[in-house]
Amino acid sequence: MIRYLKEKDVEQLLPMTAAVELVEQSLRARAEGRAVDVPRTRARVPAGTLHMMEAAAPELNIIGYKAYFAKPGKGARYYVHLFDTESGKPTAIIEGSVLGMVRTGAASGVATRHMAREDAAIVASLGAGKQAIGQLEAVCAVRKISEARVWSRNPERARKFCAALETKLGVKIIVIENAEDAVRGADIINVITKASTPVLLGAWLSPGQHINAAGSNSLARRELDETAVRRSTRIAVDSRNTARNECGDLLPLTETGLIDWDSLAELGEIIVGRVPGRRSKDDITLYESHGMAIQDLYTGKFVLDAALKQNIGIDLPVGD
Repeated sequence: MIRYLKEKDVEQLLPMTAAVELVEQSLRARAEGRAVDVPRTRARVPAGTLHMMEAAAPELNIIGYKAYFAKPGKGARYYVHLFDTESGKPTAIIEGSVLGMVRTGAASGVATRHMAREDAAIVASLGAGKQAIGQLEAVCAVRKISEARVWSRNPERARKFCAALETKLGVKIIVIENAEDAVRGADIINVITKASTPVLLGAWLSPGQHINAAGSNSLARRELDETAVRRSTRIAVDSRNTARNECGDLLPLTETGLIDWDSLAELGEIIVGRVPGRRSKDDITLYESHGMAIQDLYTGKFVLDAALKQNIGIDLPVGD
């Protein structure tokens, strides 16, 4: 039998505090050679694009993948598939939109934990869509945030975002009409948009800030301008191989030789102490997030175990 879990089940079973720890475990395991992650591949046809991400977590006895088909104008449907490596049987199919939002936010939370200043208290969110929810929740889970500033090209969306999260997070959240005003004086900057031209300019940055850039997973997208990247004294990515295929923010500087893909630090390397996340309080640090299937596996296994324990979900007569 395969346990099928819907979005509402994941929302119930995966708190952000747990997700941050799980994502850190997944990145640590990969950095120490205890897990395998395969960069995203895409099959493109006129009707849309099929995205595939694969990983293996031997210590959890699982291997699996996430697949989603993105159709222009119709959005995407995400599914995480888990297999037991001992029996070889499929064990779960998990609807992956909520899971993806939470684990992507959690990755920025992990980066913030290891790269932002300990006293960071003000966060700016450039973007107020669904993915921005996870980003802000994760930052609040690892730092004592006193104020969140939210900017969006859609002011009404920003107002709804603030109203929905202020009570939940217990943080003062305000709408800022200008992106520069949101960024100046902030300690942490979350950038989570679908921008193809930069929304964060390096001229706005000041010493000591940390940036989580999580919206660009295509070489055609850019959220940061070249100056912002140049001013970052430590740049970390999920995976060098994934960044090479997907990081539009870094592409212009790699093309001119100012950044070498192979010399970039991976977040897992920072977690295990192989590379420092921050050398001084004045460093400007940047985390470029693109997502990894190993993060889906660790969070997905947690959700599956909780669902089995609480008898949540639907059993499908497949795999016996």
